Formats: sequence, C-alpha cells, structure tokens
Amino acid sequence: MTGCVVVLGPEEAHCLTTAERTLEAQFGAERLVMSAVSAQPFVKPMQSSPSVSPIQRRHTLPASEVRPLNTQDAISVFEIEREAFISVSGECPLHLDEVRHFLTLCPELSMGWFEEGRLVAFIIGSLWDQERLEMDALTLHKPRGSTVHIHVLAVHRTFRQQGKGPILMWRYLQYLRCLPYVRRAVLMCEDFLVPFYRKSGFRSLGRCAITVANLTFTEMWYPISGHAYMRRNSEAIRFPQGLTSGLISIYHLSVLTVKVHLCT
Repeated sequence: MTGCVVVLGPEEAHCLTTAERTLEAQFGAERLVMSAVSAQPFVKPMQSSPSVSPIQRRHTLPASEVRPLNTQDAISVFEIEREAFISVSGECPLHLDEVRHFLTLCPELSMGWFEEGRLVAFIIGSLWDQERLEMDALTLHKPRGSTVHIHVLAVHRTFRQQGKGPILMWRYLQYLRCLPYVRRAVLMCEDFLVPFYRKSGFRSLGRCAITVANLTFTEMWYPISGHAYMRRNSEAIRFPQGLTSGLISIYHLSVLTVKVHLCT
C-alpha cells in the first residue's frame, strides 16, 4: 500500500472546517499547522524553520528535572564547578578526571538539576566506611560503606540566589532515605558555613581531621532514617529503582567550601 485517502462526508467536512476556524482564531494559523502535524503520529514531522520561536519548541524538554548524573554530564559538571571555584580559590573540589571517576563508580550518589535540558546545579557524593573523614575520603569510594560523603555542591552562576542549593540538598537527603544501607551523610565545611548546613539538618561532629594548607574544617553529619518525602516545590525526584549507594560528605577545600556558600 502506497498511501491512504480519507473521504469526509458533508457533515464531517463542515465539523472539521468549523473546528479549524475555531483553532485558527484562538492560536493562529502557524500553531494550527503544528497541531495538525502532532496529531498524525505516522507522518514525518516537518523540519523546524527559523520562524518557529524557542517558546514553541520548549515543550520538547522537561521544564525541570532532577536525575542522577552520568559520565556524559561530566564536562557540564566541571564547567560549572570551575567557574564557581577557580575564580575564588584557584582550585576545584574535583578535577575533570575525578568527576568522571566518581560518575563511573557511583553515579547513583550524584544528583543533577536540569532546566529544559540544561544542568543548573549538582551534587556529587561517594561512600565512606569510617566514623570520621580522613584524607582518603577526598578521592576514594568505599562500596561497603554506609556513610555518604558529598564531594561538591555547585550551582550555575545564572541560577544562584534562587535557593536552588538548599533545595537540591534537601532532595538529595530525601533520596538517601530510600537507600536501606545508608546510615548517615557527612560533610566538612568552614566554620562560617556551619549555620547554613544546620538549617538543612546537619549536626556538628567537631573539628575535621582533614586540613588543606592552613585551613581547618568542621565535620558535620546528617542521620539517614525513615521514609523519604519525594516532592518539594511540586517537582518529583526521578531516580531509577534499585540504586545502590551510601554517604554524603561535601568535599570542599575550605576555599572551595567558601565557594559553595557563594555559589548557592
């Protein structure tokens, strides 16, 4: 069969014409054409022309999505991280190869916030198997651990001062409640950031054993228990079932920690 012709009777043709006129009056001729094409699933979509506005194409991507990161997101992650930290501290919490390293070993311990397909904020974590953080916690992932260590939290510069950092942290902590082997989350931060993390529910463990140059940190922890509340600001966390992970400690060189504060 090379094609199919549909013949309409007078009444159907009249109804179709009336419907077309109504749609055209409400949305304009251009949107009517787009509606007609989308209503025919077996017809090849027309190529977008320069006259089609970005607003008409936005519906093809979710307005807001939270999902785990993967190695394909590594460059976007590093670009945001580099812009956020290099200008202030001269260093990044994670270099590009380290970003790829953790997104390969434990992608389920990462979380990215996307707006219309664009990464705007992220968290990267790994598992740790000791009661307190040590230098190895900055670069290692311990699969048998039950503590999650957040290595970095950063927000794209054009989306800062909108509360995305605290919201993403809240979602991340709620997500960890779905992982039965995770018992707590830990992070290290400079003293002036302690109140910021306390607002997210973290508690102080005292001075952290990790030092960078002459910088010292406060180690903080968050108990993971109970059921997760998977919605906030009407956005659901979209994570696949059966993920494994465990610990959160924000790897911020104190300068980097300062940046997290500035960037969120």
